Amino acid sequence: MSTVAELLSEARRLSLEDAPLLLAHVLGKDRGWLFAWPEHRLDDVQLKQYRQLLERRRQGEPLAYLTGEREFWSLALEVSPAVLIPRPETELLVELALNLDLPESIQVLELGTGSGAIAIALATERPDWQITATDTSAAALAIARGNAARHQAPNLDFIQGHWYQALSGDGKYQLILSNPPYVMAGDPHLLEDGLPWEPPEALTAGSDGLADLRIIISEAPAHLLPDADGWLLVEHGYDQGKAVRDLFRKAGFSQVITRQDLGGKDRVTLGCYPPRP
Repeated sequence: MSTVAELLSEARRLSLEDAPLLLAHVLGKDRGWLFAWPEHRLDDVQLKQYRQLLERRRQGEPLAYLTGEREFWSLALEVSPAVLIPRPETELLVELALNLDLPESIQVLELGTGSGAIAIALATERPDWQITATDTSAAALAIARGNAARHQAPNLDFIQGHWYQALSGDGKYQLILSNPPYVMAGDPHLLEDGLPWEPPEALTAGSDGLADLRIIISEAPAHLLPDADGWLLVEHGYDQGKAVRDLFRKAGFSQVITRQDLGGKDRVTLGCYPPRP
């Protein structure tokens, strides 16, 4: 059997930066515990599990899939290969939505919820908002529902279906958000940073990456309140800002603006409908 100290020393020699997190995961402890109990010995089952996870990480599999968890908006969320791993950049979408001048109680729609990260972040910050979140994947919705229950967000309703097709009736929303697929098919970046392990249907959208954004933006006016300031916010690629703003204006939105993430890259575009002078 190996001790915590021996395994951490081995990881440092091999430059395996994520090893402490994987070791803590196997032991069911936090990272600080490892350094408080360096002489703790792993049993054979724990050591085998740790070694297997470490090898998978060396092969490029994302850490979040190995531990089954990712933090977003200070919320610990379950993730699996059925959902896209929430990114810090996407928190800008939540931040911008919360900063809009909106009533205390509104109907909100999130399209393509995945793990439920965006919807749950909004639900915990605005408990009086009634939020509907859609996804085509039953497996993704199962994870999203579990995350919503974990964070006690009862003001959430999950529906399976493709974009607006998931909706029934003529319900209208004052806020629509989406982080849809926006990577071009065949983009070489899809082979990097763990992306080969993530669901391709949550990443790619046609030859220019705009296929799903076109649907979401063009059909949004039909689902926004006609007699109040309604807002659409979408995440997109760093080089798609102008193209997305053009789609907003073509659909009749006003006050169209693109905001940058912490890296200074175009990340979220928003607009108001019906248009205001």
